Amino acid sequence: MKFIIEHEREEDGRWLAEVPELAGVLAYGATSDEAMAKAEVLALRVLADRLEHNETGPQPISIAIAAA
Repeated sequence: MKFIIEHEREEDGRWLAEVPELAGVLAYGATSDEAMAKAEVLALRVLADRLEHNETGPQPISIAIAAA
């Protein structure tokens, strides 16, 4: 599996980062790095939850950062 973290700056100055391949994985931060770190942690939690509930088998994971 390969997941891309997309990020962009909102009009109010906050940064939004999301992983489009994983529904609901989005996070805000004061900086792009903070938002991306929060999104990465959330993505890993979602994947761990899926594994714990046998929703998916173990697979190699790659997380990349896409510039917006």
